[in-house]
Amino acid sequence: MTETPSTGGTVQKGDLVRLDFELWAEGGAKKELVACTEESVAKGALGGESPKGMTWGPQPYIVGRELFRTIFPTSPGKVEASIEGAKVGETISKEFAAAEAFGERDPKLIELISMNEVLRLPEMRKDDAHLDIGTALTIRGRQGRVSSLTAGRVRVDFNRTHAGRKAVWKFRVVEKVTDPEQVVRAILEMDYGRHKDFGVEIKGQTVTVHLSDRSLFDVNWLASKAAVVGDVRERLKSTLVVFVEEHKTPPAAEKKKETEAKDASAASKEPAPTPAPSA
Repeated sequence: MTETPSTGGTVQKGDLVRLDFELWAEGGAKKELVACTEESVAKGALGGESPKGMTWGPQPYIVGRELFRTIFPTSPGKVEASIEGAKVGETISKEFAAAEAFGERDPKLIELISMNEVLRLPEMRKDDAHLDIGTALTIRGRQGRVSSLTAGRVRVDFNRTHAGRKAVWKFRVVEKVTDPEQVVRAILEMDYGRHKDFGVEIKGQTVTVHLSDRSLFDVNWLASKAAVVGDVRERLKSTLVVFVEEHKTPPAAEKKKETEAKDASAASKEPAPTPAPSA
């Protein structure tokens, strides 16, 4: 296999790296955490509470992919430019104006909607539905949040979340990922979201991935598989990517099966009952 970039030095476009970062939205005397990779930062922003269902730690990232488009929609290229040229281990902070980050706030995107229309929305028919300031609604195909409400009208803001605020971006490239097995694991994490339960073997130009139990029945894995194959081939120049499925018997079922087999074996060794004497 071809050599991947070195682990040290300066980050270049196309490098596979692990990145620690914080992204904040500031404006109107408010500072709100948008995304981060460190649990301690998230706890501090949420008053000591840790968001549930999150995976913490440096995130894998291919420099130049503009993967921050979802959280930095207006100008993800600005983020890319700040990462390219950074030194591994260096902590860098950047600020971006609203127009370069989450977008300017447009007053025309704040609309009054009748309470009757809002109450007929699918999300408001659920048993746990709650209408309040900040409630997310989808109205006529557009997503917005409630900014105020009265008995008959609801004011809905269809601007992007954090629109009109500047962005404060702080990051550190923890490492360049170059070891072949770690490259595959980073790709699994980047494209699928998980990698720890997968087995990875690399022999020559063949990469073998033993699927995790969770992925066997996960539709998200089916959607991610093609991206994993493409990225593995691109990074490692492999000629064959093999996925191995192993359907193991659950421990409880296996134990029950063994017990039944022992009982059957014991029953077969018992002497046959003596026939009753004839009259």
